[in-house]
Order: sequence, then C-alpha cells, then structure tokens
Amino acid sequence: MKSVDTLIVGAGLAGLACAVRLHEAGHQALIVERSDGVGGRVRTDDVDGFLLDRGFQVYLSAYPEAARILDIEALDLRRFRAGAIVFSKGKRHRMMDVFRHPVSLPGTVLQPIGSPRDKLLVGLLRLRSLHGRSKFEDQRTDDYLRHFGFSRDMIDRFFRAFYGGIFLERELRTSSRMFEFTFQMFSRGHATLPSKGMGAIPAQLADRLPEESIRLHTEVAQLDSSGVTLANNDRIVAKQVVVATDATSAGRLLPKLEQKATGWRSVTNLYFAVPVSPLNEAIIALNGDAAGPINSVCVLSDVAPDYAPAGQALISVAALGLPGDDSLEGEVRKDLAGWFGEAAVKQWRHLRTDRIPHALPEQPPQDPHPDADESPFRQVDGVFVCGDHTHTASIEGALVAGDRTAAAILEGKR
Repeated sequence: MKSVDTLIVGAGLAGLACAVRLHEAGHQALIVERSDGVGGRVRTDDVDGFLLDRGFQVYLSAYPEAARILDIEALDLRRFRAGAIVFSKGKRHRMMDVFRHPVSLPGTVLQPIGSPRDKLLVGLLRLRSLHGRSKFEDQRTDDYLRHFGFSRDMIDRFFRAFYGGIFLERELRTSSRMFEFTFQMFSRGHATLPSKGMGAIPAQLADRLPEESIRLHTEVAQLDSSGVTLANNDRIVAKQVVVATDATSAGRLLPKLEQKATGWRSVTNLYFAVPVSPLNEAIIALNGDAAGPINSVCVLSDVAPDYAPAGQALISVAALGLPGDDSLEGEVRKDLAGWFGEAAVKQWRHLRTDRIPHALPEQPPQDPHPDADESPFRQVDGVFVCGDHTHTASIEGALVAGDRTAAAILEGKR
C-alpha cells in the first residue's frame, strides 16, 4: 500500500498547478490520471508535422495569476491581431480594435456591422472594463449588451460570432460577469498561441515535477479523505486528497457534489492543410450570419508558424455543438467556398475532425454572484475539489483553483 502526503486525481491544468506548488514547497504530491497524457482539455498532437490543438483555444496574455504560475517567456507566445474579419451576407468586413490599431479607425467605423454609435459603445465598454469589475447584477450576456445600449445588429452579427468562439454558444446565455472578465483580458492584453501549441502549457508544468509524481493510465474507482482505491483495487493512502478533474468526473467520485455539477458546451473542430494561407494574417475570421455550421476560421500558422511544416499552412475551423459526422465536412467546405472561393478550398486537405462533447462548463448567471475573493476550490467530506468549474471556466480559472488549493493544504486548512 503506497502512502503520500497529497494524492491528486487528474493531470489537467488545475491538478498540475496544485502539484507544482506543493512540490516546490517540499511537499510530496502524486497525480493519478486515467488518460495517456497530461493537460486534460488542453492538449496538442503532432500529426504529419502539424500541431493540432484539441479544439481551437487561445491563451490571453493578460491573465494575472497565470503569468505568476507559468514561465511565460518560455511559452514564446505569438499574438493575434486585435480585431476580426467578419464574413456576412457574402462580403468581408474588417473590425479592428482601434485603440491598438488607430489607423483602422475610419474603416472600422464605416463597416456595416453595427452603427457608429455601437463602435463608440465598444470604446466606452473598453474604458469601463479597464477600471475594475462591474457593480451591475449578473445576467445573461445578451441582456447585458442590450442594456448597455448595443443594437441588435451589432449583437447578432459581431458579439454572437466573436463570443460564440469563447463561450461556445451563440445565444450569449453565459454570465455577464464572465463576459466582463474576458473583455477586460482582451482590453489589457492579447489573444495568443504558444509557439509549440497549447499543449506546451501543461507540458511546462509537468516538467517541473519529478517523473514519478505523475501516473498515467491510472483510474480511480473510489475515494475518501484518507486516500483512493484504483480500478485495479490498489489502495493509495494520503493525508490529503484533491479531486482536480472536470465537473462530471468529480461528481461521479463525490456523489454529494453531483447535484452541483454543471452542464457542458460542445464544439467540433476541423483541421485542414493548405499550400497557401487564404488570410495571410494573424487574425480570426468570424461567421457574421446565423446560417451554416461554421463559427470561426483561423490560419493557426499565420499566428505561430511552427503549427505547420515549411511550405504549408494550417487552418482551424470551429463549429459549435456536435453536428452530424456524415455531411459535416461537405457542408463546411461549401460554406468555406463562399468565403475563399471554390477552387482554393478544393485544394484543402482534411487532417482531422475533433468532436469534443465536454469542451467548456456551462457558466450561467448567478444571483447573488460569488465574490471575486471567494475560495476557488471546494471541500466535500474532507476532500478538496478544484478546477475551472470551481472558479472561472478558463485557463486562468483552472490554474488559480489548483494553485490556491495547494496553498490551503500548505497552510494546514481542512
């Protein structure tokens, strides 16, 4: 029977962050992970020299706590341009952050996506976001934007597409507090990609741990505050047990938590290899219309060249939900042909389709909304529970939850 100071279930970002802080404080920690690698929902695969993240993801450079936990310089972050290209009604419209790109002001104001007043309201929202959290009640993001004064056209043709890619839902039913948080992060920093893929984030954390402190292909059958029983009936005894899995898995291991387990948002991501980038720019392209399966398109190698081999480009196409397998690629190609031309799209080679049913926890409005200083982890029958579902559904939220859980353990809080 093995014994450790702290046993952590799950090698996602929260579990890794927890283990790193414990290890670097001289505290023995063991992670058990049922899959074949670290990272949870943040992983990258090398396919024929292309770096394929499991779903389109970005790292926001303004995350305050993540910058303290990670070695940001080593990630070699590559920036997206601050703005988007919106394809709507058969035309291409460029909507840029005029604070970052002042020369784009005339063109952005004149774009027929929203009104000039909408563009002024974006500036006002940006200024407010830079001066702290809103004191308004938490509500659906679409209600928040409407109450702020944005037109229906601006909400439908820009915000639904842009934040559809962040929230993985175009209804904008997500908590307005989460909207404010992400808007503030975009205002203070940039959307970025690590040069070697999003999987470089968990890999960096794992590299700071002893090799023997992570056990892959290891499934937990039962647990309590004194340890875990594995699927092979081995028992590991621990002074503290941390469940750092996703909300659904945590609910299975801790039935008392199950009633609080959140729902999920799904996404399907298609990757294509192309000889030449159709955008030739480090920018995201959005579907400004409600029709069709596509939400966004990005040429990842335009942002971070190492995502594709020399002489090739890598395209990521995100479709919200889990559209049917049989016809999806054909429908996507048909819509892409309207954006980039049929002859060009015929040359695109399909690399992989990722269907991710558990991509992001639901983040509904809460009344009253938790205070920003509220604990980012929970305790159930003496077991610590942490993850992005216990804080904010983001890379920042997962890292903070794991790191603060470790801090509580080191301080002897039970």
